[in-house]
Amino acid sequence: MYRARVGPNRWKFLLESQSCLSERLTELNPRQKLNVVREAPASVIPKLVRKWKVDVLVFEKDTDAYAKSRDEEVRRAVEGLGLGVKVVVCAIGRTLYDPDELVRCNGGRPTMNMSQTVKASALIDPGDGGKKGEPRRCMPTPVTLPGPLGAEEMDLSGDPEFRHEVPEPAPDFNQEHRNGNEEGHYESIAGPRNDFAVVTLEEMGIDPKLAMSPHKGGEREALRLLKTYIDNEEYTGTFEKPKSSPADFGPQSTTLLSPHHHFGTLSVRKFWWDVQDVFEKRKKAGKQNAPPPANFPGQLLFRDMYFGAQAALGYAFAQTRGNKIARFIPWHLQSNHSDTPVGEHLLDGTYNVDDEQAEEYFRRWKEGRTGFPWIDALMRQLKYEGWMHHLGRHSVACFLTRGGCYVSWERGAEVFEEWLVDHETACNVGNWMWLSCTAFFSQFSRMYSPIAFGKKWDPDGHFIRHYVPELKSFDTKYIYEPHKAPIADQKRWGCQITGDGTEKGTKDMAKYPKPMFDFNEKRQSCLNKMKEAYDAHMYGDDKRVMSGEWKSMFNYVDGKTTMDETGELVSGTKKRMRTPDDHEYEDGQHADVGDQIEEEPRRKAAKTNGTAKSSKGAQTKLDAMVTRSKKT
Repeated sequence: MYRARVGPNRWKFLLESQSCLSERLTELNPRQKLNVVREAPASVIPKLVRKWKVDVLVFEKDTDAYAKSRDEEVRRAVEGLGLGVKVVVCAIGRTLYDPDELVRCNGGRPTMNMSQTVKASALIDPGDGGKKGEPRRCMPTPVTLPGPLGAEEMDLSGDPEFRHEVPEPAPDFNQEHRNGNEEGHYESIAGPRNDFAVVTLEEMGIDPKLAMSPHKGGEREALRLLKTYIDNEEYTGTFEKPKSSPADFGPQSTTLLSPHHHFGTLSVRKFWWDVQDVFEKRKKAGKQNAPPPANFPGQLLFRDMYFGAQAALGYAFAQTRGNKIARFIPWHLQSNHSDTPVGEHLLDGTYNVDDEQAEEYFRRWKEGRTGFPWIDALMRQLKYEGWMHHLGRHSVACFLTRGGCYVSWERGAEVFEEWLVDHETACNVGNWMWLSCTAFFSQFSRMYSPIAFGKKWDPDGHFIRHYVPELKSFDTKYIYEPHKAPIADQKRWGCQITGDGTEKGTKDMAKYPKPMFDFNEKRQSCLNKMKEAYDAHMYGDDKRVMSGEWKSMFNYVDGKTTMDETGELVSGTKKRMRTPDDHEYEDGQHADVGDQIEEEPRRKAAKTNGTAKSSKGAQTKLDAMVTRSKKT
């Protein structure tokens, strides 16, 4: 509630999912429901074990760094009671494969590309009679459920030894979303009505009006969406994610099942096997299926790749410092660190403002007022709805880091952590490292233009007109660059292009900011700096990074430590390099196929023949994996 960044939209999705689960349990047994307790797991579970005379404690395996620490702490606390309680850890259910198994089958190394992920997964035995390399099948849905303990046994209110341990509210990463009325949330372990009910937004001090996302949580909604896509066999069979449009809305061009996979309202393995059924049916009918890794099964494997990398690295995965796979780049607004975990990170929630202008860029990016309508529309969609198409995420991530602002990817990952309804550390951090060319991908000369890329997908600017309504009346000629429109036309279309986006317009004349920089100039500056950083060939665990020696190497000067404010500083001078004028713009067609160039983070260069052979072999194995016929 306090230490993990969670915005109102994701809280809403989680609470809807819990309420739906409670209703489903009641359908199986009218006396049952989901019982929610309000205290940290390591302190409350041992109390409940003793109070309710629990003899078997069951929970699902989770390989997130925070979850592993939490679960081990719970295990030690329960075993320390000396009551002989059996602790059972169920097989992981949120991924296709156990990430620890992926790491083991990858020689103990993090999975850094699709080739490694495919090869490692092919060695995993599902353990349910299935074929080696195939994900486990889902268990049948329960049809009955035992009754709960009696009301007197469940009641905790009369036990004087059942002391309620309330967490310290500071630091509260979510303070800006609260109205200060969350006292009732921790009134008792069983909630303010002593009924173990699902928490409400109001009890957390969050105004429900702030949760504006149209995307609903819960198993019923997940299964409804799944049926829609599985019934549309042409869509499922031909879907290729890089070809889906980031400008589509109402409905979007992708499934939007990702938050359901994260929260467990839809099994990722059920999705996999339901898609395999469609593929097999189409194959028998002589119809072509989309190839991996851009199709649905390939994208699920892509997700597992990030979980495997995270499982191998623990807390270090979510940051640059100490991360052996993360190339060190001296971004602006570097994170400050903690020696002990703070929530899900070793970051302490603050960062160093070494450059006042970079701080302004970051704030304007986050608030959707950069003056680049494509970027602003995407960021507003994210804030209001809690979701953004993956190519939209690529656009704004590249823009913040190596494609304009040169701000640390960790700042962007924190914003996504707060606002995304489908946030999970493995994928969010993995994608930010990818798009910033910190890890997984190294072709930093390929950038997303904040103008040309949007035009490719939406030349008439419908997406911009929807999410940046100030510009809804602008002629198509100027919708991506409204500052170029003549003043007379701006007035005629009801929006003046001026300032930095903080000025309020009137009923008759809206205001939209000018671009906060010249993109071509910033692109060149970022290319120069990225080349300099790559030439230094340092990774996050380099002793020069760990000691801070890197600062003198790059003329970096510390500024003010802040979460909300700016500091005054003139940044160091960087050397410039000459780069070719024929710069590449990323078109998204190869955005999700894995970086075959850099299999090992410290390998300086790959042999051309060896790389091609490896890629071809991996592709053949992936083709076989995602199109194989199921055993009857």
